[in-house]
Order: sequence, then structure tokens, then C-alpha cells
Amino acid sequence: MADKSYQVFRTEKKGQVFWITMDNPCKRNALGAEFWKELPQVFEEADKDMDTRVIVLAAAGQSFCAGLDLMALSAELPMLISGEAGGRAKRKFLEVIREFQKITSLPESCRKPVIAAVQGHCIGGGLDLIASCDIRLATEDASFSLREAAVAMIADLGSLQRLSGIVGEGVLREMAYTAGNIPAERALILNLVNEVYPDLENLWEAAQHMAELIAANSPIAVETTKEVLNYSRKRTVEEGLEYAAVRQSMLLPNPDLMEAITAFAERRKPEFGKDA
Repeated sequence: MADKSYQVFRTEKKGQVFWITMDNPCKRNALGAEFWKELPQVFEEADKDMDTRVIVLAAAGQSFCAGLDLMALSAELPMLISGEAGGRAKRKFLEVIREFQKITSLPESCRKPVIAAVQGHCIGGGLDLIASCDIRLATEDASFSLREAAVAMIADLGSLQRLSGIVGEGVLREMAYTAGNIPAERALILNLVNEVYPDLENLWEAAQHMAELIAANSPIAVETTKEVLNYSRKRTVEEGLEYAAVRQSMLLPNPDLMEAITAFAERRKPEFGKDA
């Protein structure tokens, strides 16, 4: 049972498996201010639970994650909307990106293995998040997309650094440049996900079963194995994240981002390059 209450998460213990469920289905679990505040809290709760050996990261509703909630975050990051491009605003934005990177990396930095259970859309920041997980499972209706190029941004929270080791350099570049969708069937072939299941019920049952298989092994051996695996690629990921943070802070804000936000609010397709 969960001891704490959250606004956009719920937690539950199932034996030695700790379930973290994103619970904001009305916004398709988009990553707004409460997400960034609460995710460190839920991972701390899971990490401090001595009986927990495996974590499952899931989501309520039809979509796993619709990506960053730009409209909600505009209140936290007014420079995105105001167009302020001074040095002080850039430094503040860089600090925020670095903090978001740290939070998105929590599944990777957590000592315990983390299984992502994905249904429906997994977009942008959601893909960054599951790229940080140890194992990914999905439903047949799942799709994966790096949408940042379509809204005048770059992916700066880990996908560009982590996915090349998962799906390969060519596929990653395809995803990043086209901002297109990778359906579950292809994601399985590309090793983006370990297995695909017909529906959410079967997905969650499979995630629990796999977690129990892992939990049955030596926790110190599993945790040390994860530590060694992470160490093998950690330095290059960190260097890549730092470069992405600097480049993102230089790129934003820009007219195309303003157009993307306006078009979203007006429910129309954006027209980029008008002010170039």
C-alpha cells in the first residue's frame, strides 16, 4: 500500500515490486510542473523501501506520456513565452534543463532495476524517461516518437545519448530528424522494447511477472550488475547531456517555438520559418 499521496502519481507495493504509476490521464500524463516536483519523491519512496527489489514505471489512461506540457511549464519558464534571450535568462534556463536531466535520469541512477510498461503514445520526454529505464515492455497499440524537432527544440533529456545503444545510430537519427512514430511492432524488432502484449491488462501482468523473476535473484547481485552496466556507458552519456543542455539553452526561445505553442493553442498545424 502507498503511504504518501501525490497529485500526478500513485504508488503501490505488490510483494517486492514497487509500482510507480503516472496518474494524470486527462492530460495524457504530459510532463508538467507537478511531474518534475513529484518524480524525485516517488523514486525516493521506492528507494528507501527496504523490501522493494524492482520498480515498475507505468501510466494510467490510454497514453503512457504525451511529452512535455509546454503550456503548463510556461508558467515555470516564462522566458519560453516572453522571448527573453538575455544572458541571465539563458543561465536560468540552463539550470532548469540540468535539473530536468537529473530527474529524467532517476530510473537509471536508481539502484534497483526499473521496468517501463508502455501503452499508447510515448512522446518526447516520455521516451527520454523510458530510455533511462532498464527494460521496456509495451502494448500492441504503443507508439514511440521524438517530437522535439517538430516544435523547434532538440531532445535534451537523454534520448539522443541513450537510444543509440538501444536501437542503433541510424534509427535514432531517423526518429530525431523526422519526429515520426515507431509502432510497437517495429519497436520490438529494433529492441526498443523487450516484448509486446495485446492489451494493458496483459502488459501489467507481464511487467509484474518479470519483476518477480528479477526480485527472486540476489538483490545485491542485481544492483551491482546494474551499476556495472551503467558505468560502461555513463561517461559518454553525461558528456552528451551537458552538450545538449548548452545547445538547448542557446536554441530557445525562438520564433518557431512561439509558433508551435500558438498553433497548439489554436488547434492548427504550425507554420514554421515565418519569422526566419
